[in-house]
Amino acid sequence: MTLNDPFARLPEAASFAVTSTTVTDGKPLPVAQLSGIAGIPGGEDRSPQLSWHGAPAGTRSYAITVYDPDAPTGCGFTHWAVADIPAGVTSIDEGAGDDTGSGLPEGAFQLPNDARAPRFLGAAPPAGHGEHRYFIVVHALDVEHIEVDPQGTPAYLGFQMASHILGRAVLVATAETAA
Repeated sequence: MTLNDPFARLPEAASFAVTSTTVTDGKPLPVAQLSGIAGIPGGEDRSPQLSWHGAPAGTRSYAITVYDPDAPTGCGFTHWAVADIPAGVTSIDEGAGDDTGSGLPEGAFQLPNDARAPRFLGAAPPAGHGEHRYFIVVHALDVEHIEVDPQGTPAYLGFQMASHILGRAVLVATAETAA
């Protein structure tokens, strides 16, 4: 069995760079990015700091998604979805994805995650379920505004973005909860 790749059936897109002062690619998420809301001790449900550069020419906006393809749902779990980040923005501070989106740039908005909360929800893999991967993705889009209702689902955001993605910048972090 191969691990599910969330981009396997999507159109090819250019790669660009994303870094974080809070999350390291290939390493476990820090405790602050785990979910206190879901009962993980010490979890703070703090969205990670992200910086990106090298987006393809023609980028008119960005979207950010945080997705766990290993969640025991049959369809994964989206922890955060942000749309309409202006093209001139190239970083988001840690904690920007709080209940009000207070740290997001003007014009950007959070869609409800798969728990139906319009905020960042930290990682909370079920105890004993093994290591989960968290795809933290900055999507470079060829439109200034993606046509999604702010109350829409992350899946609908993904559907609407599919034909507008110029590039993807990806960090993959992990989390595991002991049994």
